[in-house]
Amino acid sequence: MSSHVGPLELKVLGQPQKLLELIVKNGVRITKASSGSIMLLNPNTGLLDIEASVGLSEKAQRMKLQQGEGITGWVANTGRPCLVNDVRKDRRYVQVNPSVRSELAVPLELSGQVVGILNIDSDKRDAFHKEDKKHLIQLAKEAAAWLQHSWEVHQLRIRAQQLESLVDMSQTIISEDALEETLNRIAQDAAVLMRARLASIMLIDEDSEMLVLKACHGAPASYLERPNLSVRDSLVGVVIHHKKHLTVLNVQDNQHYQHTELARREGLVSLLSVPLVFHDQALGVLSVYTDHLHRFSNEEIRLLSAMAELSAIAIAKAKLLEKIVKDEEQLKASERLSALGWLAAEIAHEIRNPLTVIQMLFHTMVHGGGISEGYQRDASLIEGKMKHMNKILDQVLAFARSSEPDYEALNPVSMIEDVALLVRHKLGGQKIKIKLKLKETKQDFYGDRAQLEQAILNLVLNAAHAMPKGGTLTLGVKDKKIDKRPYIAITVKDTGPGIPKEIQEDLFQPFLSHRKGGTGLGLALVHKTIQNHGGKISISSKKDKGTIFELVLPADVVPDMAQNHNSPFRPPK
Repeated sequence: MSSHVGPLELKVLGQPQKLLELIVKNGVRITKASSGSIMLLNPNTGLLDIEASVGLSEKAQRMKLQQGEGITGWVANTGRPCLVNDVRKDRRYVQVNPSVRSELAVPLELSGQVVGILNIDSDKRDAFHKEDKKHLIQLAKEAAAWLQHSWEVHQLRIRAQQLESLVDMSQTIISEDALEETLNRIAQDAAVLMRARLASIMLIDEDSEMLVLKACHGAPASYLERPNLSVRDSLVGVVIHHKKHLTVLNVQDNQHYQHTELARREGLVSLLSVPLVFHDQALGVLSVYTDHLHRFSNEEIRLLSAMAELSAIAIAKAKLLEKIVKDEEQLKASERLSALGWLAAEIAHEIRNPLTVIQMLFHTMVHGGGISEGYQRDASLIEGKMKHMNKILDQVLAFARSSEPDYEALNPVSMIEDVALLVRHKLGGQKIKIKLKLKETKQDFYGDRAQLEQAILNLVLNAAHAMPKGGTLTLGVKDKKIDKRPYIAITVKDTGPGIPKEIQEDLFQPFLSHRKGGTGLGLALVHKTIQNHGGKISISSKKDKGTIFELVLPADVVPDMAQNHNSPFRPPK
């Protein structure tokens, strides 16, 4: 690069706007012109826009020309320089400044294509000569080369910022934020990433088949108050149906866009919407709007689509976290209810024994003539109330009994993987690492998935409680043979302090424990669930070496046999 641009180009490399201003200033200087400008071809509108100028009024700076319009448009069309020493005699001239008399315009070309025009004006006739034209052509060639370098550096900076935004998005995914906070961060990152006027996230309400606005960045109050959109009838609903992106050059005049007045009022112009898809299920749409006409490039579409994929994972994760919290609350409620059931059963047994004795003695007194006729009515009333008490005790005992398993075919590996997925965030928050040792089993088995998952979850939560400072939880599945019959063995192993021998002996007893280190009723419920499935639970624990629970379940029991099968772990009925 030579003297026309000079050493200043290094200072503005990567800053296209400042480089354009430098080029115009140099053009005006070397030709001793009174004003000058650079017009670039806008790929979105097809018009020539003034991007940098010297000596032009504000009105002139807002001028736009079509290709072929004016002397500048003629140069853009032909790719040839043009020197006019008296613009009043040239029919092509479009007057903006009445004082202009001479004009010199040369094309800016990149790879043989005109991308802009360097235009110089003077308020004198015959102001420019062939030497000026030669110098300006040389300046334009050098400027085009520097401009290309500047745009490339600028694009690299933008891509670096985009990469930073995507990294930030990945941090959003692994964070444990609530859904609302996650959505707000995604909208903000999308607006920054795409340099958009506004970014929004709408999620599908499965009950109403409506798209509901859940997060927005850069939106006015009027946008936030707009009604929900129908998935079936709205423009962005197409994104949901086809699971493909949608671009609209100008939503303000699009007959299918439902809020054109709002778009005009708030200056929303071009739209790009991409689907939020997780496991082939559309969750909603991520949309960005510009405040000017803009044709989104393939690269921009790929970029926002990549962000949408990450966003869908973040949204699914946040929803899963909310479900985990809800399930944990339900588990606590279930444990409290189970505890109440065990307690009620113990109290019922304790009451029933003396009540039975009282009933027997009372029956002897009444029917043995020990009560006079005057008290027969009272005796009858007392006998009725004792029967009522017995009925209440029957109801309490029925409530305390666990329901029989609802058998279905189960894959033990899949079941353990689901439990691991459910608890991974909770354990990760406690710095507990999950390891899976899932040997491929040769057969499925039958059982109640809900009851068994609850039992395994109880063991996992107990293991987590035993490792408050972190550790490793290992979940395993393998085939096992007992008396030549197939069984499935499921193990839950922790690296906690272990369980003392004296506690192990009473670990599965259905009694509340008030001793230090007592385990409550959770393990008693696990024990009863496994027993109801014809299986067995065992424990192996050493001090400071951790604890291993093993659940052994029959793999050859089908629903028709479930109520009558013989198991080595319980006597036949």
